[in-house]
Amino acid sequence: MSVAMQQMRSDYSTSDMMLMNRRGVLAGGLAAAVLPGSEALGALSATEPKRRMAPKAIGTAERMARIARARVLMEKAGIGAVLVEAGASLDYFAGFAWNRSERLTGLLIPREGEPVVVTPFFELATVTELLGIPAAVRTWHEHESPFRLVTRIMAERGLAAAPIGLEHSVRHFIRTGLEVASPRTKLVSADPVVAALRMIKTPAEIALMQYASDLTLDAIAEVHPRIRPGVGNREVAAMLQQAMVDRGGSNPWALVLFGAAAALPHGTGRPLTLQAGQMVLIDTGCSFGGYQSDISRSFVVGARPSAEQRRVWEQVAAGQQIAWRALKVGAPAGSVDDAVRTAYARWGYGPDYQLPGLSHRTGHGIGMEGHEPINLVRGERTRLAPGMCFSNEPGIYLPGKFGVRLEDCFYMTAAGPRWFSVPPATIDDPIGRSGA
Repeated sequence: MSVAMQQMRSDYSTSDMMLMNRRGVLAGGLAAAVLPGSEALGALSATEPKRRMAPKAIGTAERMARIARARVLMEKAGIGAVLVEAGASLDYFAGFAWNRSERLTGLLIPREGEPVVVTPFFELATVTELLGIPAAVRTWHEHESPFRLVTRIMAERGLAAAPIGLEHSVRHFIRTGLEVASPRTKLVSADPVVAALRMIKTPAEIALMQYASDLTLDAIAEVHPRIRPGVGNREVAAMLQQAMVDRGGSNPWALVLFGAAAALPHGTGRPLTLQAGQMVLIDTGCSFGGYQSDISRSFVVGARPSAEQRRVWEQVAAGQQIAWRALKVGAPAGSVDDAVRTAYARWGYGPDYQLPGLSHRTGHGIGMEGHEPINLVRGERTRLAPGMCFSNEPGIYLPGKFGVRLEDCFYMTAAGPRWFSVPPATIDDPIGRSGA
């Protein structure tokens, strides 16, 4: 046994080792592949995949409760209204998805009174049809300024002198448009309201995330036996995406990497063909009910894993468990990354973010978007709290050789973390299971 492996095992408790032994895309780009062609579709099972019992969708009552909680935070922060533009936060509060464009469609949430949707006149019927909460809809014509409409609504509500909160993701032209329309209006960050709310998931949100995770894991389990030497990474990605759609998932994505390409966390644009004995790295997920999944698996097909492949896989599995033990309510989120990186340095990786080793953060927030604040990354001082959801993915990458990433998402409870998907115990049985 190598010195690195001896040190790795010393970082486990005896009970952790026994438990593990018993359990025995870039979307739309790079290696994330295209929609399945006839060849890939022909490889799919002809039988209808078994569906799980789906949880209830987020309803009007929960969205109105979100707005009520937002107003409490707005009052505390001294914000008169929050303007949410098209994107996940608009769906979060107003219940409809809308693509961003050069035309403003957004939701103005005043500190009190009815929320107001601001949208182009020609979108009135569509927005009214999709709107998921009781709200006024105010329109502007193509030759008019939507930002003057926003400031006019603020004045009508007696909030002309009150600050307007904008999320960090609000685009520059909206901020400058408001500044021109009302130079005296103070524009402030809405993150203490919107991000703070979205960071803490309710039981209804967690149920949707669990379902998205389960159907993703089911898709991986279906496709895994079909991955054989000679298959292309784009074909595997297409099969994964189709398997998630077959189970009711939407917006599926899959990053599939082989061999040395697996040492590149976000892959390569080159098509790849699997050779026997190469490391396979899959990173995949989808959406269900507006909430995301994200799971990564690494394994070898066509040959027994080499001693080095097995050792690195076991070290990454150990890294996930080290992160897991550091997940304490009240602990700074960055301390989780610190714990993993300290162990990896003892095993000869790094130091810090250097390669070979872990070149990215240990985990990211997840919810309606695949990546949300906050992250399990060095220096993040936000304290872990019940309802927060993250990925746990302390990969190890050996440039020119291969990489291993095991990624499983979890949510925090008052008693500690709970898995959405439970990590696999061994490279020989690499799927894992549902945390439900």
